[in-house]
Amino acid sequence: MVKTPPSANSPNDPSSEKLSLSTKLAYGAGDMSAGMTTILLAFSLMIFLTQAAGLDPGLAGTVLLIGKVWDAINDPIIGILSDRTRSRWGRRRSWMLFASIPFALFFFLQWLVPHFSDNPEIDRWALFTYYCIISILFQTAYTAVNLPYTALTPELTQDYNERTSLNSFRFAFSIGGSIFALALGVVFTQLTDNPQTLYFRLGTTCALLSLLPIYWCVWGTRERYQSESEESLPIFQQLRIVAQNKPFRFVIAIYLFSWLALQLTTAIIPYFVVSWMRRESFFEVALIVQSVAIAMLFVWSKISQKLGRKAVYFMGMSFWIVAQGGLFFLPRDRVDLMYLLAAIAGFGVATAYLVPWSMLTDIVDLDELKTGQRREGIFYSFMVFLQKVGLGLGIFLVGIVLDVSGFIKAEPGQPIPPQPDSALLAIRVAIGPLPTVALIIGLVLVYFYPITREIHSEILLKLHERKRRESVES
Repeated sequence: MVKTPPSANSPNDPSSEKLSLSTKLAYGAGDMSAGMTTILLAFSLMIFLTQAAGLDPGLAGTVLLIGKVWDAINDPIIGILSDRTRSRWGRRRSWMLFASIPFALFFFLQWLVPHFSDNPEIDRWALFTYYCIISILFQTAYTAVNLPYTALTPELTQDYNERTSLNSFRFAFSIGGSIFALALGVVFTQLTDNPQTLYFRLGTTCALLSLLPIYWCVWGTRERYQSESEESLPIFQQLRIVAQNKPFRFVIAIYLFSWLALQLTTAIIPYFVVSWMRRESFFEVALIVQSVAIAMLFVWSKISQKLGRKAVYFMGMSFWIVAQGGLFFLPRDRVDLMYLLAAIAGFGVATAYLVPWSMLTDIVDLDELKTGQRREGIFYSFMVFLQKVGLGLGIFLVGIVLDVSGFIKAEPGQPIPPQPDSALLAIRVAIGPLPTVALIIGLVLVYFYPITREIHSEILLKLHERKRRESVES
């Protein structure tokens, strides 16, 4: 009698196992720290360096570029090391545990404005050097926490819908953490007019609170699917195989253009709100975007289960393109429309969080089917490596464009002065046309992405059959 192979949805198939709510909550909490810290860095670090520390936009952009490039360089290194780690805490969670304190400490140090010299020129270059060093140290600690965390997803479950659900919890906590940090920004803005005091309070509070979610994730999850064979190939051969994976190249590009649009917007929107819309604080706008995004995460996740990730991405990006294009034409006296466009943008931002990372877990399965190895750390680190180099260059160019356009920097601790028309035009172009082009390119790439839900089910079935045969033969 011939037995019929179990389908990808069979209860006997480990890929169909459902995760408990407590596991999903603990896993999701792991990204809350990244959400709190990343949102402040994305929205505030550029304007902090130009307004609170008194650096010109070119130097501020260079600080961000150096941090991003180093972040990209250390990603593959830590990814490979985490793949090869053996610990009673697991190969991913042990990194999160031991890097948590440096993560919080160096984040806090980024928001200080130390005084090095009474000579303004010496002090300016000393501050530039200080922020570069702290940025490098923080990015190292951030990678040691966050990259092993992101590689946990396929090690917790192999189920297509469960992975999408995990990413929903992950980004719900991530965006929830970012909303909390932005809400603190709104509160602290009401308590002080001094930018240095504002960012010191924000940095201190978020650094301390960022530790708790990391520990929740470490103690509340456990890896279930690991391969013992990832060390059999040399490092450069692994990287070559990863780079030759066609669906993976699509995911890299989709993620790059989605987040290029997001990072360009977050870097320039403080200047847009303060200089173009003549508002005192930008935290309210950022808070609206993130609040709508977290509400839409679970909506898009449900729609994805019925229509697939491609359809969700197309719907979300359509909203976002309307919002970005509208910001360029926004009159200076229509604050109400600015808030409306921020809410519309949140629909698309949610899909930028959800879809590319959900796609990446499919790539890990496809690679295992082809090679017999699971190399989550390599795939995740290589993806983030290219993404961060591109984003670092993008943010650096924003700083250069502001410099060339005649942007007038603030004196340390003082409000940003009124800007000339050339600088205002540069700010509007950076927030409107540039992100819109990136989003349209992302749409084209998603259209041609080759792995559908049906193809992924076939991959899981073949993996299950191979493992069953290997188990019988052994």
